[in-house]
Amino acid sequence: MCRCSGSAAAPAGFRSIRSPECDVSMPTTNNAELAETAEKPHRALRVLRVLRRASWSALGLAVLVLVSAGAAAGRDLAVIDAVRNADGEALRALLRKKADVNVAEADGTTALHWASDADDLETVDLLIRAGALVNAANDLGVTPLWTASLNGSAAMVRRLLAAGANPNAALLLGETPVMVAARSGNPEVVEMLLAKGANANARAARGQTALMWAVAQKHSSVVKALIGHGADVHARSDVWSQVMAVPPHGLPEYNRAIPHGGDTAMMFAARVGDLASAKLLVAAGGNVNDQDAWGVSATVLAAHSGFGELVEFLLENGADPNAAAAGFTALHEAIMRRDEKIVGALLAHGADPDARLQTWTPTRRSSKDFHFGPELVGATPFWLAARFSEPAVMRLLVEYGADPLFVHRVDYRRDEGAAERRSEATTALMAAAGMGGGTPWVQPDRSERETLVLETVKLAVDLGIDVNAANTDGRTALDAATSLKFERVVKFLVEKGATTGMSR
Repeated sequence: MCRCSGSAAAPAGFRSIRSPECDVSMPTTNNAELAETAEKPHRALRVLRVLRRASWSALGLAVLVLVSAGAAAGRDLAVIDAVRNADGEALRALLRKKADVNVAEADGTTALHWASDADDLETVDLLIRAGALVNAANDLGVTPLWTASLNGSAAMVRRLLAAGANPNAALLLGETPVMVAARSGNPEVVEMLLAKGANANARAARGQTALMWAVAQKHSSVVKALIGHGADVHARSDVWSQVMAVPPHGLPEYNRAIPHGGDTAMMFAARVGDLASAKLLVAAGGNVNDQDAWGVSATVLAAHSGFGELVEFLLENGADPNAAAAGFTALHEAIMRRDEKIVGALLAHGADPDARLQTWTPTRRSSKDFHFGPELVGATPFWLAARFSEPAVMRLLVEYGADPLFVHRVDYRRDEGAAERRSEATTALMAAAGMGGGTPWVQPDRSERETLVLETVKLAVDLGIDVNAANTDGRTALDAATSLKFERVVKFLVEKGATTGMSR
């Protein structure tokens, strides 16, 4: 899947299963959506920053072209030049001559934009007293208040609001000052904007709100301010679909449209592990069982992302430990992440230890996103734990009633050139020995890996799994251990009476 919290890299050298959003490298919130939260506010102002910092390069040439275009149009950009160059003496001289403080560059940027962007309060004050339009907007919709909000400058925002700046003036794509202030994280700025009438529930591209942006950046103080001014904790981002796939990517059956979006602020909290904001959302009536458009719940997303404290908080506040609308549960995700603590919390709150994986999940081509491959569909948590060498998790699952004798039967295509589908039946012991798919993509220290496999195999045998069970090709656990050259595992299995498929 592709939407993970930081981005899930496979644990301890095991490929395990990968996943979406957040995803993404997780099964759920889209990276596209969350990345936008971090990047889009900067795009609108990029022209200002580029102009200020451009060197004598292609960008510098672009600046000259813009300036020339302005001059050619009969505009005197001396005021803008003085502000951009932080030349206060030149600016005062121009103001004494009654120079036009509202002249704009080719893209609509004025001197007040530059002064606000530079957080130059003295210059802003001079310009406003000289008649500068506080609500002037450039071609992207950027106003001086927007840049001040992006900077998180309380003093600048206060001055502009006092001069009549519109707190709801938005960019062309809808981002308002309170949204960028929420992202920047200064609660004082957010409070000032809201007190002046800023819409706490304004929506930008993809239907995101200031509350979502604040949570995505883990600014809990801003979250508190927004909720206090009526921010909707149940608002959802827009929904769209994207065709995604799982290896082998070339097969139509392993490509499908995955819905993205439909996220509440709670889902954003689960995506980034913002426990403080999650608590505020719950206190304000937020739903701990929120799901995104794909059906991934907040608990599933938090488990995938490895945020154990948040998972426990959600469970303690009534989250369903067995939510599986997307085809996988938080328990499957916790095992994928090799997180014994989250597994324990889920089981203690009633997670089904025998819940079967219902679907494969997409991954980017040639990526290291965790995902559930087609060969894993139908597996139980215990079988998955055995396949990925997690003996401690296996013991936990058995303690809570998991069936160690489950036989995983699956029918899938192994690669794009396969003429026929492959049917397999593997026990947890066979999985522990290396059968059943999900091979490692980063090789750990060989002796360390063999030690882990040996412990897993021993546990499987102790639980009564047949050492001579064979798959449809006649291969046994001993064959798998032999092919991997795990001599200690081979020795143990032979001592337990195991034989190879070839010998039979």
